[in-house]
Amino acid sequence: MSKTTSKSSLGIWSQRLLAAILLGGQVLVHLIRGKIHRHNTLEQMAAVGPDSLFIALLTAVFVGAVFTIQVAREFINFGAGNVVGGVLAIALTRELSPVLTAVILAGRVGSAFAAEIGTMRVTEQIDALLMLKTDPIDYLVIPRVIACGLMLPILTLLSLVTGMLGGLIIVTSIYNLSETAFLDSARNFLGIWDICSALIKAGFFGVLIAVIGCSWGMTTTGGAKGVGQSTTTAVVTALLMIFVCNFFLSWLMFQGTGSASLQGF
Repeated sequence: MSKTTSKSSLGIWSQRLLAAILLGGQVLVHLIRGKIHRHNTLEQMAAVGPDSLFIALLTAVFVGAVFTIQVAREFINFGAGNVVGGVLAIALTRELSPVLTAVILAGRVGSAFAAEIGTMRVTEQIDALLMLKTDPIDYLVIPRVIACGLMLPILTLLSLVTGMLGGLIIVTSIYNLSETAFLDSARNFLGIWDICSALIKAGFFGVLIAVIGCSWGMTTTGGAKGVGQSTTTAVVTALLMIFVCNFFLSWLMFQGTGSASLQGF
């Protein structure tokens, strides 16, 4: 019985994931046609960006501080304390800032999208939109996709700066390293491509979170219980896809030895 239920759940999840991929294609087609509800988009940008700013920055401060605590002592023991800032900057830019900010957004915003649209689905509000000849993709999905795709890179940049600040506080107050050496190291280690890679990842993750959250909401069935299940599954799926896609993006951007920049960029 449990095996049958497990296979059934996996099958349903696969179908909904396929529906999310199809929804992503529909969003692309509608964007090419220029169908954008500007008022809804601005509302969603406010909900995604400013409303998520505090928790994103607070997380970044402690991530930067903890990473510095773990790394600084070892580097100082090896006589390489002057590269701590560069190592932290590379870690935050390439991985920690875009991924952790996306995780926060998946939990906070992706779940909200799934719950809101799922509730509209089970209460037949989406059917009402169709009766009024309003396309739910134009009215509900595209504003959320644009909002996440634009605001997550901005949140990632702010998280990067805040994470560096957290590391700076630790190295100057605990390890008595020079502030100038820390910042110079970060400046020497970072390249333009590192910043670009963080923005590309963040934008991709933002679109991913929005599409999955909206798709799971649009395919919700089963009343209030179905809304709860859709919300939970949407967050778990978004987190899984973030980590999987992060691997492939990192592989494409930073594979090989030698220069960290993308060949031919």
